[in-house]
Amino acid sequence: MEAELNFSRQNNEKLVFRLSGDWKLGASLPSVDEVRKQLEAVPRARLAAFETRDLHSWDSGLLTFLLKIIGQCSELNVQVEKEGLPPGVQRLLALASAVPERKGTRKGETRISFLEGLGEWAISFRRANLELLAFIGEVSAAFAALLTGRAKLRPADLFVIIQECGAQALPIVSLISFLVGLILAFIGAIQLKIFGAQIYVASLVGIGMVRALAAVMTGIIMAGRTGASFAAQLGTMQVNEEIDALRTLSISPIEFLVLPRMLALFLMMPLLSLYADLMGILGGLVIGVTFLDLNFMEYYNKTLEAVALKEVWIGLFSASVFGIIVALAGCLRGMQCGRSASAVGEATTSAVVTGIVGIVAATAIITVICNVLNI
Repeated sequence: MEAELNFSRQNNEKLVFRLSGDWKLGASLPSVDEVRKQLEAVPRARLAAFETRDLHSWDSGLLTFLLKIIGQCSELNVQVEKEGLPPGVQRLLALASAVPERKGTRKGETRISFLEGLGEWAISFRRANLELLAFIGEVSAAFAALLTGRAKLRPADLFVIIQECGAQALPIVSLISFLVGLILAFIGAIQLKIFGAQIYVASLVGIGMVRALAAVMTGIIMAGRTGASFAAQLGTMQVNEEIDALRTLSISPIEFLVLPRMLALFLMMPLLSLYADLMGILGGLVIGVTFLDLNFMEYYNKTLEAVALKEVWIGLFSASVFGIIVALAGCLRGMQCGRSASAVGEATTSAVVTGIVGIVAATAIITVICNVLNI
C-alpha cells in the first residue's frame, strides 16, 4: 500500500500528521515541503502530533522522514508529541537524538569562578580517593580469598601474564639499565677524575644502581609498557561489556582479571630489578675499563666492597612496592574506563601518568624512611 500523509487541525493550535500505508525505503514517500507549508500556515500550529493507526509497515525511511519533520518543528518552535508513534519508532528516535554532551560546548556556557572550580576539583579529588580506597579494599579481599583457596583465578592466566611482564620485558630493561649505568659512570668520572679517584666510579655506579636507580628505572619502564597494557586490556573489556558479563556469571572481575596481573608484576619486579642491577653495573664497568684505564678485577673488587647486602634488600623492597603501584594504577584505570575508544586511550594515558607519579612519590618516602632508620 502506498505511503500517505494527511493533515488535520485541532483547536487551530494542534497539527496532527496521519500516517498510513507502507513507509519503506525505495517507495514513493510524501515530500516534507508540504509539511513545512502546513506548519507555517496561518494560524501557526504550536503543537504537532502523530496518528499511526493505519500504518502498516515501516523501516528507516519512516525514521528519516520523521527526523526531518522534528527538525522543522524545532526551527519553528513547535512542540512535538511522539506518543502516537509505534513504540519501536519512539525508541529509535530517542536513540538517534541521544547525543552525549561535551564539556565546554554548551551554548551560552559561562566561565566558572575560581572558587567554583576549586570546589569542583575538591569534590572530584575526594571521589577519586574514595574509588581508590574501594579498589584497594576489593583487591585486598581478593588476595585474602586467594590465601584461603576461594579465589576464582586460573593459574594458566597467571603464567601467561608472568611471561608477558617478565621474560618479554628483558630486552628493554637490559638496554635502559645498561645505558643508565653507562651515563652514571660518565657523570661520576667527570668529577672524580679531578681528584684522581676514578676507582670510586665503581662504588658510585654500584650503590646508585642497586639501591635506587635500577628499581626506579625498571618501574618506569613497566609503567609505560605493562601498566599501559593492563589499562588497555581491561578498558577494552569494559567497552565490549565483557566485565559486565563476568559479573552476570557471578565471577568477580577483581579475582579473575586484576589479581593475576598484580601477582605477576609483584613477583617479577624484584627479579627484573636484580637483572637491571647487573646490567647497570656492566655499563659502568665498560666505561671504567675503556675510558678510565681501570682493571677489570679492580672494578669488580671495588663494587663488592661498596655494595652491601642491605643495599640489595632496599632495592628489592622498592621494586616490589613499584610493582604493586604499577599494577594497581593500570588495573584501576582500566576498570574505571568509559564505553568508547577514546576512553580507552584516556585510561591508558592516565595509567602511565599515575604509575610514574606513584613510583616517584614512593621513592621519596622510602628514601626518607631509610634515612630516619639510618640504613
